[in-house]
Amino acid sequence: MDYRVVATSLAFPEGPLELPGGDIALVEIRAGDVSRINPATGAKTVIAHTGGGPNGAALGPDGAIYVAQNGGFSWVPRDVGGETRYFPGEQPEDYIGGQIQRVTLSGEVSTIYSECNGEPLKGPNDLVFDAEGNFYFTDHGKNRPRSRDRTGIYYASPDGKMIKEIIFPMEAPNGIGLSPDGKTLYIAETPTARVWAVSLSGPGQVAGRRVLATVPGGPPNNLAMLDSLCVDAEGNVLVATLVHGGITSISPDGARLTHTPVPDRLTTNCCFAGPGLGTLYVTASTTGQLVAFDNWPTKGLKLNF
Repeated sequence: MDYRVVATSLAFPEGPLELPGGDIALVEIRAGDVSRINPATGAKTVIAHTGGGPNGAALGPDGAIYVAQNGGFSWVPRDVGGETRYFPGEQPEDYIGGQIQRVTLSGEVSTIYSECNGEPLKGPNDLVFDAEGNFYFTDHGKNRPRSRDRTGIYYASPDGKMIKEIIFPMEAPNGIGLSPDGKTLYIAETPTARVWAVSLSGPGQVAGRRVLATVPGGPPNNLAMLDSLCVDAEGNVLVATLVHGGITSISPDGARLTHTPVPDRLTTNCCFAGPGLGTLYVTASTTGQLVAFDNWPTKGLKLNF
C-alpha cells in the first residue's frame, strides 16, 4: 500500500494524535519533547519539553494532551545500512520515574500521577480516554541488566484524584484502545505479540479477558513484537508491529489479520486523522519519520475527546 512521508528528522516519534485544526501532535521520545506537525508541509514546532521519555499521548476532556511518561531510556546507536539509528535500551542513569503528565498546548507541563497506592509507576506507555472522561493506561515497565518490572493496567481520572490498578500482571503491556461501543478494552503485549480483548462491565471494571490474536512474525526470523495501537470505525484493531515492521489489522473477532509493511523495524504507533478520519498516520521511529496512508481501506474511529 502506498504511503507518503509527512515529516522527517524526528527523534524517535511515537504517540500521534490529531489536534483541533488538523495538525498532528506526537512525542519525540529520545528528545523528551511533545511536538506538532503541519500535515501539509511537515513543519515541526515543539509544544513542550517533558524530559524523560514521553510515550503515548491522548487529548483529554479539557483540551490538554495527557502523556504516558516512561521515565526515559538509554539509547543504543546501531549502524543500519551505513546510517546510524538509535534504539531504546534499558533504564538509564537519568531515569525520572514513570509518570502521567498533563501538557497544555501553550507548553505547560505538570505531573498528575507518579504512583498508585504507594506503588511507583515504572514506565507508562500508552493511554486512551473513555466516554466518562477518565483514561486507561498501560505500564510497560523498565528493563535493567539483570531484572525487569512486572506491571499492569490502570484506570485514572485526569484531575489527579483517582487511580487504580485493574489488571495485574501482564507481560510488558504497551498499546491500549477501546472498541467502538466502549465495552471492550484492547491491550497489546510487546514480547508475546498478543493482543488481549478485555470485557468491561462498567468504567474501569474488568469482567474478563481473552487473547484476541497473536500476531505472527515475518521472514527470515519469524519474530514479531507489538507496540501501540488504534481502532478503526469497523472495530478492527490496528497494532504497530515491531521487528516485522508495519501495521497489523486484526478483525473484531480475531479471525482475520492483515499486515501492511512500513520500512522501519520499529513501527511504533498509528492514528486516524483528516477529513472523515480517512488518513492513517504512522510513526516510523528509528528512521525518524511520520508517514501517512491516504488510501487506508477503513475510516478511523472518532475518539471520545
